[in-house]
Amino acid sequence: MSGIFISFEGIDFSGKTEQTQRLYETLRKAGYDVELLREPGGVEIAEAIRAILLDAKHGGMTDRAELLLYSAARAQITKEKIQPLLAAGKIVIADRFVDSTTAFQGFGRQIDLDFVRAVNRFATWDLLPQLTFFLHIPRAVAEARQQQSGKKKDRLESEDHAFHERVLQGYLQMAAAEPERFVVVEGAQPMATVAQQINETLRQKLGLKI
Repeated sequence: MSGIFISFEGIDFSGKTEQTQRLYETLRKAGYDVELLREPGGVEIAEAIRAILLDAKHGGMTDRAELLLYSAARAQITKEKIQPLLAAGKIVIADRFVDSTTAFQGFGRQIDLDFVRAVNRFATWDLLPQLTFFLHIPRAVAEARQQQSGKKKDRLESEDHAFHERVLQGYLQMAAAEPERFVVVEGAQPMATVAQQINETLRQKLGLKI
């Protein structure tokens, strides 16, 4: 595929959604053909699955059902949107991709990591981003941001501290294991500083003129 695939990862309230939007606007202004997608979601079927996954009333959802629903949504957006966009030579920015499932369902839910990774490969036809930005923030900062936002927690955000700590440590382990793909950015910095570091990385690693 001739396009460029970039993903953003992080615990909830890490600022990744803000940074995906900033990068999308920056690339558009620079003349690039770029598409911004969110996970789970991005296409009709995946958005319907997202509504089920994040609804706090579905507290009885089993860990296995959760894993398979996230993967089903990802399979749909990969085949329906991501593969065709990359084949057409476009830049695709994803607000979450397979690493979220490894972090949340693998490390967080403690489902066998080899199985999770096998499901990830199946759901994406072995597709991985060329570059993944992990916005690293301490849990205390994430919790403070959540309170300041006034937003009601969704089903996963409502999990306990131990769950979210396992997710965070899982991300750090993945980043350490794949330094050629992962770029760790300290997300507690001012948003503009984070965006500048992301842009500089893309200039250096992918040669983008931004």
